[in-house]
Amino acid sequence: MAKPNILLADDHSITRRGLKLLFELYFGYPDMGEVSSCGELMKELSKKTYSHLVLDIILSDGSSLEVLPAIQKLYPELRIMIFSMQPAGIYAKALRQYGIYHYVSKTIHEDETIKLLRRFLQNDPPAPDHGELSGFNNPFSDFTPRELEILHYMLKGTGTNEIASALNLKWNTISTVKNRIFEKTNTGNVIELKDLATLYKVN
Repeated sequence: MAKPNILLADDHSITRRGLKLLFELYFGYPDMGEVSSCGELMKELSKKTYSHLVLDIILSDGSSLEVLPAIQKLYPELRIMIFSMQPAGIYAKALRQYGIYHYVSKTIHEDETIKLLRRFLQNDPPAPDHGELSGFNNPFSDFTPRELEILHYMLKGTGTNEIASALNLKWNTISTVKNRIFEKTNTGNVIELKDLATLYKVN
């Protein structure tokens, strides 16, 4: 099997440093690409061919869900693993639409992380659900990718016009999706939505 070309996309340098150390110590891969934002990610993918991408859900300039459709279209052979603090159950349905099944929580033990990284690098199927991946269900679990994108901005306190500009969508589209988010979560305003998101560790 050819040596993988690995790209790490995470907005925390300490996380990237830790992952690089694991890849070097346990798999013998000292060299890999690093980016911290969606913009940097797309630029790096256009400059160099990568076989594997380890991707956080939230990057410095937004949610990686915003660029996954383009990545899937432009780089269909790229294998992607999500490495995130976000609860897996919330994003699993949306990520499957992009053919992403490898999901590693940043909270699990290092030994388990290494096992899951090995399966990913060897192109093995994901491990059976474990820990928080098992039986996870909450008001956010049936959100579509678009709803998750807009939820991310709502929880940051971003206004409708700003969200529309960031996602290049019409104002009324954002308003419609926001109303749908309130309905799905049975919340009446952003404050209640933030409280619910905190309860389920969503940000």
